[in-house]
Amino acid sequence: MKKLGLVALATLLLGACTTNNKFKVEGEISDANGKTLYLEAAALRGIVPLDSMKLKGNGSFSFQYTRPESPEYYRLRVDNKVINFSVDSTETIRIDAPYKNFSTEYTVEGSPNSSSIKELTLKLLSLQQGVDALNRGMQAHQLGLDHYEDSLTALINRYKNEVKTEYILAHPNTAAAYFALFQKVNDYLIFDPLNSKDDVKCFGAVATSLNQNYPHADRTKNLYNIVIKGMKNTRQPRQKTLDIPEDKMQETGIIDINLRDMKGVTHKLSELKGKVVLVDFTIYQSAVSAPHNVMLNGLYEKYHSKGFEIYQVSLDADEHFWKTTADNLPWVCVRDPNGIYSSTASMYTVKSVPEFFLISRDSDLKSRSENIKDVDAAVKALL
Repeated sequence: MKKLGLVALATLLLGACTTNNKFKVEGEISDANGKTLYLEAAALRGIVPLDSMKLKGNGSFSFQYTRPESPEYYRLRVDNKVINFSVDSTETIRIDAPYKNFSTEYTVEGSPNSSSIKELTLKLLSLQQGVDALNRGMQAHQLGLDHYEDSLTALINRYKNEVKTEYILAHPNTAAAYFALFQKVNDYLIFDPLNSKDDVKCFGAVATSLNQNYPHADRTKNLYNIVIKGMKNTRQPRQKTLDIPEDKMQETGIIDINLRDMKGVTHKLSELKGKVVLVDFTIYQSAVSAPHNVMLNGLYEKYHSKGFEIYQVSLDADEHFWKTTADNLPWVCVRDPNGIYSSTASMYTVKSVPEFFLISRDSDLKSRSENIKDVDAAVKALL
């Protein structure tokens, strides 16, 4: 009896130690009888499956998994519907959700960070809906290009300012702040740590806070690497008087551009004389880039056979991203390795991106995007 008592006590203590080294997520998914619920880790290397169970009756579930050494991110998934949440230690988190609106109408208890992540998720959904509405307006020709791009930029900037103020800089030591840094719209990062000096500061604030508590965590090291690269890319070079070299000026008055494409082949803007050219300065890693390129593609397909060409200059800091994104574009795509401090962009007095200029067949600079109300009509008039 004595030995059995010791064995039972040892088993109980071992079970307690095992339980104390795990976190727990539980709850109910209504109207999901027969559906499979998955627990997945949203790791740096990608989504990692951890556990699953088939839901029955009222949809109650319970998962336990080894606690992370530093704050980590997980998700519950049914079909293609996802709920993101974070885990700091050995907490128990309760999540209840209806199957139909699984990703938006869930409730979460036991994790303030996960509650903030839900707020950010809903705010991002609202932003994406606003962006989609603008895209539909442009495609239906209800919005002019200038109105569309101004509205899109304003919409994204409002979102960034709110999230930066209320979630990132106000609470940089939270898992929610880190989560906010990597939100995307149109599959592009909203906060761009490689091309925006202000966004680098947001990443730096969170990296510094993480380093105070978790200096050896992989996420901390990764975030610092991003910040270091971003600081290098956005470091302001020494100011000097910008003189336009004579060989850059054509007799017609346009400023020539001579940059390399992704295969290393140089393309001079002046070689396109005889065509109507849209010279476009952009950052492919910007959330505005994708719909902007859709607009350009429409123009290219409509007018290329009539003598229209696009000469697009990337100011991306990430060369690999540019090459991957621009690989299938049909027009001339080149990149300035000086990024946002491009002397070419300075000579064209580019104030923000995307920004473009129209050049006539005689290589005369006719107009810039901020002065064009209907780009289709402006191109057509020059052909």
